[in-house]
Amino acid sequence: MELVKKKIFEKFIAEKGLKSTRQREIILEAFLATDRHMSIEELYLQLRDAHPTIGYATVYRTLKLFAESGIAREFQFGDGQTRYEHVTQGEHHDHLVCVGCGAISEFTNDAVERMQDEIAASHGFAIRYHKMELYGLCAACQK
Repeated sequence: MELVKKKIFEKFIAEKGLKSTRQREIILEAFLATDRHMSIEELYLQLRDAHPTIGYATVYRTLKLFAESGIAREFQFGDGQTRYEHVTQGEHHDHLVCVGCGAISEFTNDAVERMQDEIAASHGFAIRYHKMELYGLCAACQK
């Protein structure tokens, strides 16, 4: 799957007339190697020591390009930071967001998905896409 996303991004860069740089490759590899919802700052800090020539602005611009190319999705979880996650075609999930520690958990539930479709249909509404974010306290923060 990583190879497919790399190819998609390479094609996108070429179509935009942008250069394929080593810095973008490093950022892409680091992004694809994680399954977390990464903020710009988190990814920058992860890369900073091993790659001091990669600046915050480069990480910011590159993550924006990932989202534009369709290999990443941007999320705002109410903490003032934009976070990015991988996009996998045909896959959908929702989020549980802890307002205590900031942990983000993904979940899927077929019953919830069917209920959303039924509600939309009963209102004559055609869903194109949706996102569900539930905010509360994780088990650790409840203790």
